Amino acid sequence: MVFSRTGAIGHIMLNRPKALNALDLSMVDAMAAQLRVWENDSSVAVVVIEGAGEKAFCAGGDIRGLYDARKRGDDALLDAFYRREYCLNNYIAAYPKPYVALMDGITMGGGVGVSIHGRFRVVTERTLFAMPETGIGFFPDVGGGYFLPRCPGEIGMYLGLTGARIKAEDCLYTGLATHGVKADQIASLKADLVNMDRGDNAFAVVQKILDTHNSEFHDGMLESVRGEIDELFGKKSVIDIFAGMSSSTSTFAMETAKILRTKSPIAVCLAYEQIRQGRDMTLEQVLVMEFRLAQRTVCKPDLFEGVRAVIVDKDHSPQWQHADVGQVDPREVAEYFDPLPTEKELKL
Repeated sequence: MVFSRTGAIGHIMLNRPKALNALDLSMVDAMAAQLRVWENDSSVAVVVIEGAGEKAFCAGGDIRGLYDARKRGDDALLDAFYRREYCLNNYIAAYPKPYVALMDGITMGGGVGVSIHGRFRVVTERTLFAMPETGIGFFPDVGGGYFLPRCPGEIGMYLGLTGARIKAEDCLYTGLATHGVKADQIASLKADLVNMDRGDNAFAVVQKILDTHNSEFHDGMLESVRGEIDELFGKKSVIDIFAGMSSSTSTFAMETAKILRTKSPIAVCLAYEQIRQGRDMTLEQVLVMEFRLAQRTVCKPDLFEGVRAVIVDKDHSPQWQHADVGQVDPREVAEYFDPLPTEKELKL
């Protein structure tokens, strides 16, 4: 993690390119501390965050590190990571200065958490955005219960359950991104921000600069299948979603069903309920809910097995706790959402 200041910019560089800039607890803590310093530094007008290298902005949290913590029974780290990560997500959302995330390259999971809650979210032709957590037995956290249901129609439910990967145009279509800029124009954009007029309304100045650099992209697919997504994912239960796909003869429905069947059944059911409930919640309420889910999920077999299959052994053949969503008891799902003991709840 590298922090620097140039002109009007307080600059954050996620600097683990070999690990696709994955977030660990030390990075979360360092970011939160530096943002507090810059909040009270009148020479910093705008914060810009980006990832080192050309592959990734940030591919997510350091899941391997959390897997190892679970293996050695380090419950304190499993509590601390999610607690402090979610507090950072909430802080970014309320940050009083313009916060510009340059989502150039892979932007997934925890990387979404340190970008999506900022006021300005910039994608490029190299952006690959996803919330792929159900594929490792987890759920789309870092506020996914807040930003996913606020996508058009049922697109957020589709993205959260399937982990579908989308590019720049789809990020803009869904509102997950605010601006699109060609990768070779990022340096020019940063130069304009460095030299920006530090007037009374920094947000308006940054908005104008970003608008000037805004580009169009033509790599989207969501708008063309929006009707099907709304029909398939606007059901009253996960069972109904699968039933709708089974009765459909469309290529999109069949391919989506095939993908969904590879995901952890309990994780898909948790994500469905998380996104459904999050529609009527504030971000703070969602993060409290997600912390409850996280603290229970890290103790369950599917996350451990999912990380083993995808990241550790890489055999991509997880043996999930349930054979399919039909085996998941709704009462089991409901227990994940129960309040934690008072002293264990997330305080924001």
